[in-house]
Amino acid sequence: MNRENWICETQKGIRSKGVFFGENPLKSPSPMLFLQLTLAALLTSLFQRILNPLGESAFISQMLVGILLGPSFLGGENDFAEIVYPVKSFYISQTFAFFGCMIFLFLVGVKMDLSIVKRSGKKAVLIGLSAFFVPLVLNVGFAVVLQRTVTMEPQLHKSLIVIAVFQCQSSFHVIACLLGDLKLLNSELGRLAVSSSMISGVLSWIWIILTFTIRQSTLKNTGNLPFMGLSLGALLVLIIYIMRPIMLWMVTKTAAGKPVKESYIIFIFIMVMICSLLGEIVGQRFLLGPMILGLAVPDGPPLGSALVEKLESYVSIILLPSYFVFSAARINLSKIRMKTVGIVEVLALSSFCGKVLGTMVPSIYCKMPAIDALSLGLIMSAQGITDILLLQHGMLLLLIDPECYSIMLMSSVLLTGIITPVVKFLYNPSKRYKSTKRKRTIEHSSLDTELRLLACIFHQDSTPSIINLIEVSNPTPKSPICFYLVHLIRLSGRTAPVLMTHRPGKSSSTALHSNNFSEHIINAFRLYQEHNASSVIMNAFTAIAPYATMHDEVCTLAFEKRTSMIIIPFHKHFSTIQSTEELGQPIRSVNNNIIRNAPCSVGILVDRCTLNTQTSALQTSLSGRSFYNVGMIFVEGPDDREALAFATRMAENPNVSVTVTKFTDPKQQSYSKEMNSEVIRKYVTAIDGKNQHVYKEVHVKDSVDMINEIRSMENFFDLILVGRRHDSESPLFMGLTEWNEFPELGFLGDMLASSDSNFEMSVLVVQQQSFGCGQKEKTGSSNDCHVKDPAVSVMDIREENKVWPL
Repeated sequence: MNRENWICETQKGIRSKGVFFGENPLKSPSPMLFLQLTLAALLTSLFQRILNPLGESAFISQMLVGILLGPSFLGGENDFAEIVYPVKSFYISQTFAFFGCMIFLFLVGVKMDLSIVKRSGKKAVLIGLSAFFVPLVLNVGFAVVLQRTVTMEPQLHKSLIVIAVFQCQSSFHVIACLLGDLKLLNSELGRLAVSSSMISGVLSWIWIILTFTIRQSTLKNTGNLPFMGLSLGALLVLIIYIMRPIMLWMVTKTAAGKPVKESYIIFIFIMVMICSLLGEIVGQRFLLGPMILGLAVPDGPPLGSALVEKLESYVSIILLPSYFVFSAARINLSKIRMKTVGIVEVLALSSFCGKVLGTMVPSIYCKMPAIDALSLGLIMSAQGITDILLLQHGMLLLLIDPECYSIMLMSSVLLTGIITPVVKFLYNPSKRYKSTKRKRTIEHSSLDTELRLLACIFHQDSTPSIINLIEVSNPTPKSPICFYLVHLIRLSGRTAPVLMTHRPGKSSSTALHSNNFSEHIINAFRLYQEHNASSVIMNAFTAIAPYATMHDEVCTLAFEKRTSMIIIPFHKHFSTIQSTEELGQPIRSVNNNIIRNAPCSVGILVDRCTLNTQTSALQTSLSGRSFYNVGMIFVEGPDDREALAFATRMAENPNVSVTVTKFTDPKQQSYSKEMNSEVIRKYVTAIDGKNQHVYKEVHVKDSVDMINEIRSMENFFDLILVGRRHDSESPLFMGLTEWNEFPELGFLGDMLASSDSNFEMSVLVVQQQSFGCGQKEKTGSSNDCHVKDPAVSVMDIREENKVWPL
């Protein structure tokens, strides 16, 4: 028998006059609501800060806060509950909590890209189908066995099949949020999990909607199932054929690169309210309509990203934590019976094993490593907010009772809390592109072979400087340059990251590219390629990813394409009047991640406008000189050798003048003298008979001498190359660590590019590929790992794998 609580009290105003008028603000609904929202948001943020380093997802923090504030702990029969969470406040507070949940699920739909289902390969489809059907069949079969063999409570016996089905469901959004928390969205495993979970998630939601619709029609034996189906179909028709065309019209009316009109956002928000109301009217709850409408919104810029940017932070941080508080308020550990716990947990374990096996078996069949297959199985087993929504609706329809609801919620928290740290421990995406034993550097490449470069672009202003750097690098028919261009865009308005290949003759039809200037950038590089058709080939990509994992896109692409160097623009842009424009701390973080994880050498390009011109850097009208002057500062170490190898290639260009200055300290012993001498010998041999090139040695005794010599080069060069890492204990670098403004540029690069520097020349800071931290060469800064160089070997690209058609 259902019990209902009746609360009778005198109706007062919703606002308080304040303590100075003798009133207690917490006796009024509005201040009480503000207190509850604030407490839930603050505790959730605190728990996330504590648990995130352990690899826990946001779902765990939110649920733990809900359980802490629930009746099992602080929210029980005590003074705290009476003051902060009195029963009379639930009506208003729950309304706000479910409103936040409704907007959140709408945003979930906005960020989903249903085209992933169409683009999913055979592997993703196979894994998605198996991850849905295997646990479903296994768990339902196991539940039937338990019903026939184990004595249990009548209500549990009746709902055991439903419990088994609920525990087998999966959601794309839960998987995507987990991958985002683990920073695995851009990884190979993350992409496969996103595609597979979309397949299994769509099947799960179809199954659940049909189940709920049938249950609602049979609950009171009204026979309204056909009318309920027609009502749901009419809601879908309204959203797909009326509301979606209106939103597509809004996109066409928004100019490229311009923000969406505020009136459009307001109108879409009204649509959300209408869909929520209609969902309640047809008996599908207020959550289904907004979620379907979210799926109908064109994802990404300009509309999807605008909605997400305007609503997501407020909803996720302020409103959503309260939803978890009231969801967990139904959990009362004191009223749970251990026998019921044992039966439900057996099904939870069975479902978990079914999902892991259903994912691992087809993954291993598709030749995936066992550890990766296990990691994927664990990811596909995670649970989150959509599972809570299903359980709540199931309890509303009397499919499960509050006791089973509490046990299943605790089970989801326990399993997901264990899964996330294990996945973080098992799977490291950087292992894939750090495991190579072949040197992918310019130093170990022959001058007469194809040079492969990967250039990253964050903003179109970097386009001319990258083009001119490639031109300076001397592409010729005998030693061509194949470079891969990657336009990096922050993921906004969608959940799944995207890596798009731009092929000649296939224009990009989506507004996404034009709004982010991808087409302008790619067209500029294609034009350069056409003018150098016999010596340059370009392959263009657009990578849309979160800043936190954007480096995985770059490093994976560099690994797959076997590039010798990644060129990344410095996060500061220098204008012609020598002021600086900060492009953002997130870009700097991306650069640092690339520097730490790159499977090949890295060049950080600091452009002070000697490269950033709309015409070729080699035209004599640019500088008024006969040659484009390139300088190179050589001390010692692998990074300096890599920079000198790059300068040697530039010296082959007849329009370039290269000056290499080697600083030596006669008192200091060199730990890599033979390798340094070999690279210098190659440069001296390359410039033999070419009067425009210079090699000189300068003896210095300390850092002051070296700085004075470098300052004497001020503004003599258009471009200067330096190595990134040097021995901080060397007398030549003693004291320079205290002046490091940009540690990612190293000691010399930081000195040349710092904000108080008078140098107006562009700088290319070079880091040679490193294999790990185990064997340290005596030429490294204190905060970097350096590897003792193996014997010199030339990277030989097999004829059948060559990109350039020789």
